[in-house]
Amino acid sequence: MNLSAERPWLRSYAPGVPTTIAPTDESLVDLLQEAVHRFGDRTALDFFGATTSYRDLAAQVDRAAEVLRRLGVSQGDRVALVLPNCPQHVVAFYAVLRLGAVVVEHNPLYTEQELAHQLADHGARIAVVWSKIAPLVHRTASTTKVETVVAVDLSAALPRLKRWALRLPLPRARTARAAITAPAPGTLAWERLLADSGPLAADHPAPGPDDTALLQYTGGTTGTPKGAILTHRNLRVNAAQGRAWVPGLRDGAETVYGVLPLFHAYGLTLCLTFSVNIGATLVLLPRFDVDETLKAMRRRPPTFLPAVPPIYEKLAVAARERGVELTSIRYAISGAMSLPPAIVGLWESVTGGLLVEGYGLTETSPVALGNPVSTARQPGTVGIPFPATNIRIVDPEDPARDRAPGEAGELLISGPQVFAGYWCRPEETAAVLLPGGWLRTGDIVEMNSDGFVRVVDRIKELIITGGFNVYPSEVEEVLRQIPGVRDAAAVGLPGTAGREEVVAAVVLHSDCTIDEAGIRARCREQLTAYKVPRRVVVVDDLPRSQIGKVLRREVRDRLLAV
Repeated sequence: MNLSAERPWLRSYAPGVPTTIAPTDESLVDLLQEAVHRFGDRTALDFFGATTSYRDLAAQVDRAAEVLRRLGVSQGDRVALVLPNCPQHVVAFYAVLRLGAVVVEHNPLYTEQELAHQLADHGARIAVVWSKIAPLVHRTASTTKVETVVAVDLSAALPRLKRWALRLPLPRARTARAAITAPAPGTLAWERLLADSGPLAADHPAPGPDDTALLQYTGGTTGTPKGAILTHRNLRVNAAQGRAWVPGLRDGAETVYGVLPLFHAYGLTLCLTFSVNIGATLVLLPRFDVDETLKAMRRRPPTFLPAVPPIYEKLAVAARERGVELTSIRYAISGAMSLPPAIVGLWESVTGGLLVEGYGLTETSPVALGNPVSTARQPGTVGIPFPATNIRIVDPEDPARDRAPGEAGELLISGPQVFAGYWCRPEETAAVLLPGGWLRTGDIVEMNSDGFVRVVDRIKELIITGGFNVYPSEVEEVLRQIPGVRDAAAVGLPGTAGREEVVAAVVLHSDCTIDEAGIRARCREQLTAYKVPRRVVVVDDLPRSQIGKVLRREVRDRLLAV
C-alpha cells in the first residue's frame, strides 16, 4: 500500500515526527508519577512566583486524594471542579483521578442556571469550587445531588509576601483580596482539609487506561450541552501526540504558559497533561490579562505558548510597544478559531518563533490536526492529521459516501484520542460515532492535494437561502477585509416568504462612519448575490466564549431581539 498516496499528509510531517503513536496501558496517574521520577526537583507550577516542584505536587495530590476519599469519593464517582487556573486546580484534578474517580470541569464564570444544568446532569455529590462562587453552587442544591462543597481560597497559593499584602487595612488591598477570595459559609475549607490529612494509602487501587477520567461539557454538533466521556487513554495519547508533533521540545526544560482556562478541553490537555508529559514548568494565571502576563514573562520567560489568536495579537502588540522581549517563545500553537495570516506575521516578527494553527474538538481530547512545526506549514489551513489519526471527507447527508478529492464535505476523524461517547446520551452518541470508530465533526472542510485541511464552516451554522448554502465564515472573511470593520459575524435570520436571509453584525473601529449600503456594496465585489448580507447591523461588540470564539448562536438571538 502506498501510504503517501492514500494519506498525502504524511509527506508533510516535520522531520522527526512519527506516523503513529505507541499504544499505552497506563493512566494519567502514571503520567504524573513518571514526571516525578524523571523531574522530581524541577518546578512543576509557578503561580505569581510561588513555585511547586513535581515531587511536592505529587505529595499534595496524595494528601488531596485522601481528603476526597474521607469525603466518600470512590471509583467511578464524579467530582465537580469549578475553579480558575491555580495550583489547587492541578492538585484537585490529579487527586480525583488517583482515586479512579471522574473529573468534571466547569467554568467558574457560569450563571447559576448553566451550572445547575450540568451538575444535575452528571450527579456529582462533591464539588471543589472557588470560594467566590461557593454561594452560587449552594443555590443549585435543590436541583442537583451536590452534598458537600469544598471551597478553595486562591490567595493561599500566592507567595508569602503577596498574601501578607492582601491583609493590609488599605482600600487597594481590600479590592485585590475581594477579587480572588471571599467568605464561603456552609463549606469545607480545602486548605484546612489538606493540612489535617495524611497521604492516601500507597496500595489504594489506581485507575486503568480505559477508565473514564473526564467529563467535559460541550455543545457538540447539536449545540445542546452534554458531557463528553474521555478516558485516561484518550487524554494520555493526545498528550503524547502533541509531544511527538513538536520534535524540538526538550523534556524537562520547557516553560509553558497556562493562559487558556484549564476547564476548557484545549487548556486542559495543553497545560494539565501535555505539560506534565514533557516535565515542563507550567506558569498559571487565573485569567488572561496582558499586563499580568507580560509581567510574568519578564520574570519567567516562556518557551511554549498555547493560546488563541486574540491573545497572540494583544501580547505581540503590547510587547512591541513596551519593549518586552518574547524571543524565548520558540513554539506557539493556536486553536479554537481561525488564525489570520496577519497575526502569524505579527507574532513571528516579535518572537522569532513559529506560530502554527491546529484543530480539534472536545470529542477528540481535543487535538486531531495541526500544521507542521516546520516550513511545510500552510497558513490558512488547520493542518494535517496527527500521528495515528486518520480522516475522511464525506457527504453530510450520507456519511457512508466519500467526497471526491478537492470537494467540500463533512470531516470524519478516527484515532485513539476519539472519545467514548456522551454521558447518558446513547442516541446522541450513536449520531456522531459511526461504525469503525469514525467521529462526525459537524464541520465542512476541503482538503488539498498535500492533505492540508481548510475548515469551511459548521454544518449547524450553515445558512440556507433560496436553496443555496452560505457558509458564515466566508461572508465574515470578506467583511473583515473592509476598511473600518474590526470584527463581524454572519448568521441566518427568518426573512420574507419563510426564507432564511444572511444578516451581518459588524463591529467598527472607533470614529468609523461606514454605512450599511457601503458595506453591502463592498461585499458584492467579492461575494455572489445570494451570499451578500441583506441587512448589516452595527454592534458595540460580539459575544464570545471564554477562550474568545465568537458565539454565532448568541449573535443570532440578539439580532432576533432587536
